[in-house]
Amino acid sequence: MKEIKKIRRNLEFFMLCLVLSGLTALPLESELYWITNHDELFSPLLQQWFETIYHAIHKTNQQYPQLAYGTDWLAFAHIVIAVAFIGPWKNPIKNSWVIQFGLIACFMVIPFAFIAGYIRTIPFYWTLIDSAFGIVGAIPLWNCYSLIKKIENN
Repeated sequence: MKEIKKIRRNLEFFMLCLVLSGLTALPLESELYWITNHDELFSPLLQQWFETIYHAIHKTNQQYPQLAYGTDWLAFAHIVIAVAFIGPWKNPIKNSWVIQFGLIACFMVIPFAFIAGYIRTIPFYWTLIDSAFGIVGAIPLWNCYSLIKKIENN
């Protein structure tokens, strides 16, 4: 059935993005070091933001490396959530609730990013970038959900 193939492709993309997003949480200091050494690739606004964050993470990692354990668990959570989507990949109709859960989570990213971003004094433009993850994640999941409804109605 071609709808099942489309659902699986959308889920594969979504799961891959979740895993990659999670893995990028592990080497934050190294990633930011590279970015700050290639700052010509970014606008002055982003350059300044990356420099600030790099120095904060570098200093924190020197004095309190245990705090990075929190982002290690963030990476783990992304991977575990990706694993949850194996169920819908195998049987989309039976496990459509996982797709609904994913859509709800994607939409929850937006208010969470704005609330936490405000509390943590994250620049507004970065909050928009974080919010975009929820929107981008919702696209393949909405495609899956629509295709599941189409299969159910036939």
